Amino acid sequence: MQTAIIVSKKDPAGMNIKECLLDLFPFKELDKKFEKNPVYQLKNITLYTVNKETIYCEDIDKRISKSPGGNGRGMAGRQIQSPDLIIFATKHEAEAKIHSISVHAPGNWSSAKFGGRDNQLCIAPACYLKHALLVLERLAKNMDFEIVQEVTHHGPYLETPCMFIEIGSDLKSWQDRQAGHIIAKTIMHILENRPLKYKAALGIGGTHYTPTFKKIIFKTDYALGHICPKYRLEKLTKEMIEQAIEKTKERVDLVILDWKGLGQFKEKIVNSLDELKIKTKKAKEIYK
Repeated sequence: MQTAIIVSKKDPAGMNIKECLLDLFPFKELDKKFEKNPVYQLKNITLYTVNKETIYCEDIDKRISKSPGGNGRGMAGRQIQSPDLIIFATKHEAEAKIHSISVHAPGNWSSAKFGGRDNQLCIAPACYLKHALLVLERLAKNMDFEIVQEVTHHGPYLETPCMFIEIGSDLKSWQDRQAGHIIAKTIMHILENRPLKYKAALGIGGTHYTPTFKKIIFKTDYALGHICPKYRLEKLTKEMIEQAIEKTKERVDLVILDWKGLGQFKEKIVNSLDELKIKTKKAKEIYK
């Protein structure tokens, strides 16, 4: 499997993670550039640096494929192929300034205010998201960082399976070398050791940092790809639910509901799922 790791020159956390990747692992610089920036490779993993914020890197998978040498040979004759998975290593911003390391799939449940396209989700690699969380939890157990899977949010829009792994939520955290090392090690571990074949599900309801779904991820054999939070339920349509299922890399056979986290939208969501004839369970029925 070919993988691309993407960091932004505008992102201090991304630059921190890039430096850690190059310090810890024997990446080699290739005889090609991407957006005039050096490109590095280790086996089937290619590290790219972009000039804009990652959330605005629309269709970067296509641009990588079409770039000079995108499907050609790099240093020492290594084959550079279009990626099968893209990992964005970035900062996370939050008003609460909570120290966190998070993962999530990109996409917009409604209007695209921060990159991507209106009402368009990317392909979520549910098993890789869970695998990353499990590794992060182990590596960061002695650190003052909360490990979370966020809901699906922001851009960019891609047609290649992709995920974000982020350091939050202030400049001090973004530049924290230990956090950078942990993310670098996690990325390389999940790419060199493929995840187990977990059961994939769609999550609906709850808050942005998904405490209910986190229990399921850590305590059961379910992996969550896309998660739609309570604050997006007003505009969640049957078509978007179908899209979330279709745009999960793995087969989705279940929708898990954070029942209390559905608030006033319980009836609307249940009716939509009944019409779609999709199997559902309340979260507490799974991890109790």
